[in-house]
Amino acid sequence: MNNPSNIPVVPESNPRLFNKNLVLLILLQGIFLINNVTFIAVNGLVGLGLSTVAWMATLPVMAYVVGGAISTTIVARTQKKFGRKKSFQLGLIVAILSSLLCGYAAMSKNFWLLTLGTFIAGFYSANAQLYRFAAAELTHASLRDKAVSWVLAGGIIGAVIGPNLAVWTKNSFETQFLGAYLTLSIAGLIGLIIMHFIHFPDEVKVKKDTPPGRPLSEILLQPVFLVSVIGAALGYGIMNLLMAATPLAMQVCGMPFSETALVLEWHVIGMFAPGFFTGSLIKRFGAIQIMAVGAVLNLLCILIALTGTDLHQFLLSLFILGVGWNFLFTGSTSLAISAYRPEEKDKAQGAINFFVFATMAITSFSSGALVTTQGWALLNVGSLAPVAMIGIALIWLVFKNRTLARKSLSH
Repeated sequence: MNNPSNIPVVPESNPRLFNKNLVLLILLQGIFLINNVTFIAVNGLVGLGLSTVAWMATLPVMAYVVGGAISTTIVARTQKKFGRKKSFQLGLIVAILSSLLCGYAAMSKNFWLLTLGTFIAGFYSANAQLYRFAAAELTHASLRDKAVSWVLAGGIIGAVIGPNLAVWTKNSFETQFLGAYLTLSIAGLIGLIIMHFIHFPDEVKVKKDTPPGRPLSEILLQPVFLVSVIGAALGYGIMNLLMAATPLAMQVCGMPFSETALVLEWHVIGMFAPGFFTGSLIKRFGAIQIMAVGAVLNLLCILIALTGTDLHQFLLSLFILGVGWNFLFTGSTSLAISAYRPEEKDKAQGAINFFVFATMAITSFSSGALVTTQGWALLNVGSLAPVAMIGIALIWLVFKNRTLARKSLSH
């Protein structure tokens, strides 16, 4: 049997999760998170040093996610036209160039050039956000929840290396954090080499008579897809709102950057370490239940953050925030995959990522503005609203499913 995707053909009765392609994609997720976490760790601080007013400090972080939001439609088109591999390679090339541009901006003390560099880097982020969906295509269909979960777990590499990279390279050059940007360009190059050895199923020529699928509006209006979008977008929004503000809040509290890096490290470990078992939990209990636990953990994070601003309170609240994000985001991804057909994947995945990035853009700007003008406590209180919205959406979907089940039984 011809198998151009190089994915091992395993008997249906004994499917195997791991293969070369999936393992390499897990490594690429790690490289993406090294880039992502380092950007979050240093861009707000570099922005604070270069901006004329404090509330503008997180504009470069905002530009990163705005660039990602705008890039989602472009990425959907490149994925459809060129396939997974070429589109992902293009994203990694952008990662290399944007890191170099940010380094030059920091060296030349140009705030708006730094903002432009992070905006361009958003294209890489929009590409890499699709790694989790590509994971589901690299193994047996019955194992897709575990594949998604394990690729997200690859972010643990970024959790350990990202914040420490910022600490190790902070003073490597006369310009603070220039070393971090240069190292990120090298990480992008390594990613480009790894991507060369991955083969995706869509490298097989698609027949011209493949149906286009349903209109995007019809896909979006499905209750299960709608709730998956709410869970992914607001879950990411809450996480981004608090994480982007943490370096600034800790600096205001007089804490050294090494402690900030420690908090971010444990936050990102919380985000991705559960990936080793979240897929199994979803398979056993269901995506909705795991998302509900994620929402409860977000609530717990906020309550801990409101108790004070000592190191242990930052550390514990941000760690729990990370675990809550993992449950919400992995569960949302599993829900979404069940709501669209293979021929609809590009527009459906592009739509989810657009809402994720749009929410992140709002929270990135709000984060800096709120924490520098209103304080850490008010920022956390404001986070209660999106947590409540996620809870309401999940309850609505449960009742919707029960109603549909009763109707089907009555017929």
